[in-house]
Amino acid sequence: MKKQVVVQPYNVSWKTDFEAIRDELYPSLKDLALGIEHVGSTSVEGLSAKPVIDIDVVIKDRSVLPDVVSALQSIGYSHEGDLGIPGREAFKYEGKDHLRKHHIYVCAEDADELKRHIAFRDYLRSNPEAVIEYGRIKEEGAKLYPQDIDKYIEHKAPFIGSVYKRIGLQ
Repeated sequence: MKKQVVVQPYNVSWKTDFEAIRDELYPSLKDLALGIEHVGSTSVEGLSAKPVIDIDVVIKDRSVLPDVVSALQSIGYSHEGDLGIPGREAFKYEGKDHLRKHHIYVCAEDADELKRHIAFRDYLRSNPEAVIEYGRIKEEGAKLYPQDIDKYIEHKAPFIGSVYKRIGLQ
């Protein structure tokens, strides 16, 4: 898939951008979600990232997924399925220009994908040298593959794999 790859230096507004999205999601999800987590590179202070907020909505288990789908549909999100990643349900939207571009994923609290997202984020948050290295790799990948998101992702994969190995999540 050809898609423009833009990596920017860390932006302090990403935290408040996440909070604005969370605050819009919360009223419809409050009885269904155990938590709404800021994950991905924008959640790590100092890390260069694509300026897109990644959010994991944590639910008890998949039995509440139909209610979550309905709740998210009521505020303008459409369920896309797992997009090939088991345990992670993706949602898209249109017409939310008042919010930063974002990805919403719904995961059961015991989902492997959720565990990976949180563990990777927390590892980076507590390892400034890894943030510097990962930022360098991301910026390099964006320069090498500015029109090819798949190649960009491939470029980052060895670093991500090495972190997963370090934290025991291969």
